[in-house]
Amino acid sequence: MTTVPWLTILWVLPLLGAAAIMALPARLGSAVRSIALAVSIAVLVVAVIVAVGFDRGGERFQFVESHDWIPSFGAGYRLGVDGIALVLVLLTAALVPLLLAAGWHDHRAADEEAGAARPRSAHTYVALILLVESMVLVSFTALDILLFYVFFEAMLVPMYFLIGGFGSPGTPRADRARAAVKFLLYNLLGGLVMLAALIGLYVVTARSGLGETAGVGTFDVRTVTAAAVSGDLDATPAVLGALCFGFLVAFAVKAPLWPLHGWLPDAAVRTTPVAAVLMMAVVDKVGTFGMLRYCLQLFPDASVTFAPVVVTLAVIGIVYGAVLAIGQTDVMRLIAYTSISHFGFIVLGIFALTSQGQAGSTLYMVNHGISTAALFLIAGFLVSRRGDRTIAAYGGVQKVAPVLAGTFLVAGLATLSLPGLAPFVSEFLVFVGTYPRYQVAAVIATLALVLSALYVLWLYQRMMGGPVRLPGGDDGDDGNDGAEHARRLSDLVPREVAVVAPLIALLLILGIYPKPALDVITPAVDDTLVSIDISRPEPVVPAERPVAESGVPAHGSEEGEAE
Repeated sequence: MTTVPWLTILWVLPLLGAAAIMALPARLGSAVRSIALAVSIAVLVVAVIVAVGFDRGGERFQFVESHDWIPSFGAGYRLGVDGIALVLVLLTAALVPLLLAAGWHDHRAADEEAGAARPRSAHTYVALILLVESMVLVSFTALDILLFYVFFEAMLVPMYFLIGGFGSPGTPRADRARAAVKFLLYNLLGGLVMLAALIGLYVVTARSGLGETAGVGTFDVRTVTAAAVSGDLDATPAVLGALCFGFLVAFAVKAPLWPLHGWLPDAAVRTTPVAAVLMMAVVDKVGTFGMLRYCLQLFPDASVTFAPVVVTLAVIGIVYGAVLAIGQTDVMRLIAYTSISHFGFIVLGIFALTSQGQAGSTLYMVNHGISTAALFLIAGFLVSRRGDRTIAAYGGVQKVAPVLAGTFLVAGLATLSLPGLAPFVSEFLVFVGTYPRYQVAAVIATLALVLSALYVLWLYQRMMGGPVRLPGGDDGDDGNDGAEHARRLSDLVPREVAVVAPLIALLLILGIYPKPALDVITPAVDDTLVSIDISRPEPVVPAERPVAESGVPAHGSEEGEAE
């Protein structure tokens, strides 16, 4: 065990960075972006140190830190990572520097909208991103349920201001405000339900004598999990089911799981592409992570009871998101609906309650974060050049911006889970893990493979192929209009290439060689299944046919009949 509190450093660094940036004078607006980028890179370095020091064959939770926080309530400052948390920490730490670089000029729209009344928008913008990163990292590493809940809810505040305060050019302030309020109300409602369940769980732990002091409960997830597995929680199955439902509702809203997804499309479209990626690729993963860490472990029997219902909702979400994506005319809204479909796959694998399914879901969280970041950011780069999110406003982009079009194609093919790209491996594992328990759900979910190919390829054909389309809807194949379009729609600049290249590289590397990630994820997933006492389903093996002494199949077998 290391004496350096690496996990504390991990989340405190971006918090201090945000505070320092807000303390800088307004005249240093051009410097705060570089400072924020340097802080995020430092966070990535700490995350890599934790990953290198993580022992795959060691204890489940490593780099554990435990200190008193509120002893009278049994709450402590407890941090630790297992394989599941580790890969999500790495995803968060790797994406934030890329997002800060991608959104280098995002605050300018707010400056132009507010004029001289808002001279510190760059400070606020990058500080909010660092605040979100800090709170997400605490959520992934918390081993105290109350500590997790505090930051699970607190991250809503900076995200609310990112959605409502910053948007792409041309996005009306009123639309951003409505999307921000919708995001906040949905998630606060889910959080309040979870708070009631959290209080109820504390009462159960106190009644069960799990606290260090008589009459005091505990929020230590390890202690409560051990009691849940051994049956030492003093509560009826109905009470535990109600508590599980409270946690599940909050995580389903955050994930988002159909039909609690209504806040996502508006929030993703109205804010900047960087904030949208931060929300879909990082913040929303806290919801699916919570299902694995809290619902399954704290309430194993109730989770098994709810599993068929959750699997059904996940399959509906998979098909629903894909079908609605096909009908979208706004490229950003289309990508947002694809995320609803992909989150359905993640939840499906979690509640399939198999090692392959949960390993695939955890890897899918990582791969979805990478592929969504690539697709949404590249689409954002394209939209920023024209100021129009309408698919019909584009055409022939591959003729004037081949690098942009090529990277968009790779990101799109990753979204439809093309073999050789990262999401394919995780989606395949989800199918393999789901089929032994829920054959019908697995078969229906495969419809999304066809639908995803339809919306991705059709989107690429309309935007990147065909004749060059100029602003106003005219085709520019004749005369000098093509040159005019080329001037208005430039290819990716070096800063944008530096953002996209690592994402494309990760999609290729994890698609060809996912073993390092799975080697870290699988032991943690197996520990989860063992802790909730769910055995892996045995594969279906055909019954052996009787064989005669001569070695020839007995009469009645297919081979015998053929002879």
